[in-house]
Amino acid sequence: MGMKVGINLEFVRHDDKSFAWGLAKAAELGYKYCEPMVHWGRELMSEAGYFHSVSLLEDPLEIKAMLDKHGLKASGLSAHCPLAQPEISVEYLKQAIRFAAEMGAPVVNTDEGVVPEWLQKDEERAYAIMEYTLRKVLPVAERHGVKIGLEPHQIFTRYTEKLIRIANLVKSPAIGFNVDTGNAYLGGVSDPYEMLEATASRMVHIHAKDISVAHSAEERGKVTGTPVGCACGEGVIDWHRVVRILKKAKFNGVLSVECGTIPQAAASLKYLKKVIREEKA
Repeated sequence: MGMKVGINLEFVRHDDKSFAWGLAKAAELGYKYCEPMVHWGRELMSEAGYFHSVSLLEDPLEIKAMLDKHGLKASGLSAHCPLAQPEISVEYLKQAIRFAAEMGAPVVNTDEGVVPEWLQKDEERAYAIMEYTLRKVLPVAERHGVKIGLEPHQIFTRYTEKLIRIANLVKSPAIGFNVDTGNAYLGGVSDPYEMLEATASRMVHIHAKDISVAHSAEERGKVTGTPVGCACGEGVIDWHRVVRILKKAKFNGVLSVECGTIPQAAASLKYLKKVIREEKA
């Protein structure tokens, strides 16, 4: 199968267009895989066709038909909700998993936060609460054959050892990693390539996010992540090194590009395909 390149629909966010428009644009650019972002309930801008997120109240088979129309497959769902807030995340993730299974998405991506301020000061309790969330959610993922991709995106997961600790809170074949290269880099406390090496054997999905030199200078070490990056190959991330690490681990999943504009999406696809061809296992 080999490693593949996909696109997170964040690339059309600033164009104020719909989910359907984003799918058509991704296919037009040459992408074969995409990562829809889902939300719970109804959201005004999405309903009006001005935002790319899709509601979990929709029929997942209809969403699959929309993908099929454009020759696209879902690499996963962007279903971020706070593991540290189970009153939100348990039912949200369970519904996202069932939705993913019906529409044929193999992965649901999420992270630990935003972690409530009072819980940030009691890390051991935070792990206990996240374990509760995972124990409620992972059996659903196992039954439906969907993986949970844990992403570095908040205060704990910017540390490689804490990212792995959360994934190990519950022993389950359904939990793995969705390392976001840009978030890992911006976190500023763990080397992003060492994070990849430490998690590669359980990688289920990748957010291929590059960070511009200016963005790096402004925010590295001050934030835990960012919504989108620049075009892959135009920033600070060493993509040849990233691909070598993943190929060594026999990762055959999707590098889901997270960038902010249509031209960046086009450039990223061309660049990452070139890197994948050039790097031998």
